[in-house]
Amino acid sequence: MYGILGLIVFVLDIIAIVSVLGGRGSVGHKLLWTLVIILLPLLGMILYFVIGRSAADA
Repeated sequence: MYGILGLIVFVLDIIAIVSVLGGRGSVGHKLLWTLVIILLPLLGMILYFVIGRSAADA
């Protein structure tokens, strides 16, 4: 059960990182969000999609 949830979180983290790197933010902005997502996998991904994306990136 936890393996499947871990895999889902991993895939969603990859999607979030690709979204960060494809966005219009500065290099520092991209680096910061990428580190947050890697260091806090579930929370970082949620925070990025809730508060980190700009209207231009959506």
